[in-house]
Amino acid sequence: MDQSQHQRLLIVDFGSQVTQLIARRLRESNVYCEIHPFNLVTPEFLTEFRPRAVILSGGPASVPDAGSPRPPAEIFELGVPVLGICYGQQVMQQMLGGEVLRGEGTAEFGRAYVTPAGKLDLLEGWFDGLESTGREQVWMSHGDHVAKLAPGFEVFGTSPGAPFAITADPSRHFYAVQFHPEVHHTPKGARLYENFVRIAGFDGDWTMAGYREQAVQAIRDQVGDAKVICALSGGVDSSVAAALIHEAVGDQLTCVFVDHGLLRLNEAQEVVTMFRDHMNLHVIHAEEQELFLSALEGVSDPETKRKTIGRLFIEVFQKYADGIEGARFLAQGTLYPDVIESVSFSGGPSVTIKSHHNVGGLPEKMGLKLVEPLRELFKDEVRALGKELSLPPSFIGRHPFPGPGLAIRCPGEITRAKLDILRKADAVYIDQIRRHGLYDDIWQAFCAILPVRTVGVMGDGRTYDYACALRAVTSVDGMTADFYPFSHEFLGETATRIINEVPGINRVTYDITSKPPGTIEWE
Repeated sequence: MDQSQHQRLLIVDFGSQVTQLIARRLRESNVYCEIHPFNLVTPEFLTEFRPRAVILSGGPASVPDAGSPRPPAEIFELGVPVLGICYGQQVMQQMLGGEVLRGEGTAEFGRAYVTPAGKLDLLEGWFDGLESTGREQVWMSHGDHVAKLAPGFEVFGTSPGAPFAITADPSRHFYAVQFHPEVHHTPKGARLYENFVRIAGFDGDWTMAGYREQAVQAIRDQVGDAKVICALSGGVDSSVAAALIHEAVGDQLTCVFVDHGLLRLNEAQEVVTMFRDHMNLHVIHAEEQELFLSALEGVSDPETKRKTIGRLFIEVFQKYADGIEGARFLAQGTLYPDVIESVSFSGGPSVTIKSHHNVGGLPEKMGLKLVEPLRELFKDEVRALGKELSLPPSFIGRHPFPGPGLAIRCPGEITRAKLDILRKADAVYIDQIRRHGLYDDIWQAFCAILPVRTVGVMGDGRTYDYACALRAVTSVDGMTADFYPFSHEFLGETATRIINEVPGINRVTYDITSKPPGTIEWE
């Protein structure tokens, strides 16, 4: 979708796993921004994109290394504010005449404290709302450090491992920090971004009300009088996508709900009923359990699972598309984080964390073009759009559920017996969360059945059954997450219920891994 009518900010990505959080912070300030890999940001791209400001992200490379990533020098000649973050600060200094050295005792990882220095009134309000005396908590993750400032820059903050933790050349509107303001562990980091976009003159013209109007028109322009089939899962993404497309083209939309045998307990009927009763959409219930489960028999590699399911989704949609006269488009609830996580640009520093079954072009043989009206949005923006579309809270507030379903909550080989056990355990767990009034406090919660069996004792007999892991996380956009701090009483009560009510499980664990380093799902 063309966003050229908005004031735009460019984020140059050097491969940091938290670059997406920069974008999220900016969107919270109603600023439209896009992330682009450094090696695709050419002078020609800059001319076409016309950014009002630029942010240089962090990254895993080392600036002193030969061939380390660089943005085009033209970025510093645009006459717009530029903010460098971590690696972005270092590459800015190196390119403008400063010097960056390897760690040599100044590396910092994790929580650190920055002490403001210099004449903060020179920063045009960039530091407004942060302490002018004392110190600020920040999150550091750097091995190298700036050792010599480029001409025109001054120091405005220091930390024990970063003598140039905050630097700026106010006359050219160049700002840089060694820490990561985008992460949760820099409590006032959002304020730095808010101040930066204010200095850059952004009016905050990015809203979901405006996006709705623009998206509806874009869908109409793309689709014309053709038929659209929409992939439904019952989650917030596909629900909002379906509602938006239905508003745009009405009865030209047919929704296809694929029951791949990897859904939660009673979910298929609940979803189909929900869409037909509440949204009055034309829904086809594609009962394809045998197709998917047969193809997944004996498969244990997580990427193979995802790709197998993705391939079969395409085949299923092809079959149902053939039965809809005039169908030329396939709608999906692809989100911006899906797109970002699936990209690994050639020669760039990023790696693909995991593939997403709903990202990428469809094979030409399918004969359908993609309609992805949400691919520029983060999850919380999708929820806000859902409210704009007057969707019921039950739609908007549902926890995310992955396209591959229970396949990626069943590490190791998938069997029908294990899936049945998993469904029952997950239902008990979610029921517990709802009974205790915690559902809306949690971003995502689920049960995973582990590929191990453990010895237990029930009554006077020995058992040798599966262990399961409970997962519940808090998050804003799914890009980072922390475990939900259940009480021991809750966990004990839940474990007792699962073991008593679900034959096949004799041990329950709770996963307290954050993202990063883990992902939210187990595969």
